[in-house]
Amino acid sequence: MHIVFRTDAGSALGSGHVMRCLALAKALRAQGARVRFVSRELPGHMCDLVEHDWGFTVHRLQVPPVPLLEQLGVPWEQDAMKTAGVLGRIAEPVDWLIVDHYGIDAPWEKRLRTATRRIMAIDDVADRDHECDALLDQNLHPDAEERYRGRVPASCRLLLGPGYALLRDEFREGRHGIRPRSGRVRRILVYFGGNDPGNETGKALAAIGRLERHHLHVEVVLGPMNPHREAVEREAAALTHVQVHDSGVAMGDLMLRADLAIGAGGSTTWERCCLGLPTLALAIADNQMDQAQAVADSGALDYLGRADTVSSAGLAEALAKRIDDDAWLNRISRRGMELVDGRGTERVAKILIDDDRITAG
Repeated sequence: MHIVFRTDAGSALGSGHVMRCLALAKALRAQGARVRFVSRELPGHMCDLVEHDWGFTVHRLQVPPVPLLEQLGVPWEQDAMKTAGVLGRIAEPVDWLIVDHYGIDAPWEKRLRTATRRIMAIDDVADRDHECDALLDQNLHPDAEERYRGRVPASCRLLLGPGYALLRDEFREGRHGIRPRSGRVRRILVYFGGNDPGNETGKALAAIGRLERHHLHVEVVLGPMNPHREAVEREAAALTHVQVHDSGVAMGDLMLRADLAIGAGGSTTWERCCLGLPTLALAIADNQMDQAQAVADSGALDYLGRADTVSSAGLAEALAKRIDDDAWLNRISRRGMELVDGRGTERVAKILIDDDRITAG
């Protein structure tokens, strides 16, 4: 079986699309699939990480000399043509083209129909049509199926909800033997994803400093595209018991050690839920707002609102309310673990592999 991923990362796009594709790619490779990536070298791209750290072949698409504003970096027609050209040069047929990109929709996918046997779209905003055989949306929505009604072909298979969350092995394995959190908060994890354009990390450190709880140990993770590294490191150095890590750190281990997280409402939500880590969440992008609210409504996190509406004082107030609330910690932790069991990646991989066997048979 041969599978190609079309996805990008960058300073404007963040790293979440690529990271969840890597989790699925690894699971597919473990089941014998041959996997490769097609990615554009946008500013802040992750092609080197995909190729050297994860061991996947990457076909790199170039950025034009004069950058364009489109999500893809170029007009969609040009991107579709270049991607089709890459697939056409591959010696064997492509069984699945998996697309995870806000800049790609039905017209692009229609252009690629003749270059692959099947297409799966990974989406989480439901704001555009898709021409695909399967669609994966790992997020939690009360009307999940209705969101895609009329946006995908009638025959499209829908994989909806956090039961299909694309998590790396460390999160599934980390669940073994853990129990929902309880007791007082002594260790806090701060992580706002690969970019953090508004420096919410610095805001969180300022909020923790306001509490003057010197027993708290704080672990901060800075994403590879974080533009505020120097400022965060200066603020961390002014506080006691704060350790700053790069994004290459074993995130699962940090989550298992923590009693509480402060972070964004994006895809890391499912990692924290899987390991039962209670969270105070801020939406750092518009597409995180509905998702964070839905998870909060389910009882699996505390959503404080859009990041630009929450001050360090407001965050400090929320922290002070929660760090000694054993019942809240236990309830949020338990609900998160119920919501995400960490086996979504292997479920999706099995569906893709088994669908190919059924078709071949």
